[in-house]
Amino acid sequence: MPSLSLVMPTLNEERAIKIVVEDIRRYTRDYETEIIIVDSSTDNTPYIAREMGVQVITKEPAGHGHALRTGLQAAGNDIIITADCDNTYPMGYIPKLVNFILGSDCDLISCNRLTKNLKQEMPFANKLANKSFAFLVRLLYGIPVKDVATGMFCLTQKLNRSITLENYLTVPIELIIKTKLAGFKQYEMDIPYRTRIGDVTLQKWRSGKAALLCIFKYCFKLTIDPKRL
Repeated sequence: MPSLSLVMPTLNEERAIKIVVEDIRRYTRDYETEIIIVDSSTDNTPYIAREMGVQVITKEPAGHGHALRTGLQAAGNDIIITADCDNTYPMGYIPKLVNFILGSDCDLISCNRLTKNLKQEMPFANKLANKSFAFLVRLLYGIPVKDVATGMFCLTQKLNRSITLENYLTVPIELIIKTKLAGFKQYEMDIPYRTRIGDVTLQKWRSGKAALLCIFKYCFKLTIDPKRL
């Protein structure tokens, strides 16, 4: 039986965290599972999480990517699944992700939200930006991917320990690119995506700029201060 680590950055998710954790537990009954949140909340998120037996790592707010990096470093089990804690991602896909990665030679599965079924769950501007970033990654790196800004991944501990993530805002893009550059195999799986519970915390312009810098950095071997990303 594989062991799982579920890693989620959290920022004021008190309205969603109970729903998400209960969902995770429902679909991980067959696995030894740890749930880790990296939390920068000012609301009751960490208290609710601890009451539910979730491991809470407290950090000063430094962005989604910074929290995700911290969670990946703390994950200790065979297979790691990342997600956001706002109920947008389908935890019912956890068994499907685990079975696929165990039955294949892939070390990374990224989850594509940008399917034909995606409607109003994602604002048009976000959808357009995400499609543009994915186009650049396909063009510059030859990676057949449609969504490089997804927050849901399934990866092996081997991959997690083999690559070093440098950047602060662009961990999903960096993870996809570095998996290819390190010679690991990856796959993209379509998933449904839901409207988030709670307030939007994404800094769109800062994140967009960081995404472009990250994409160009590894292709053209640019020297860019990771703190600018």
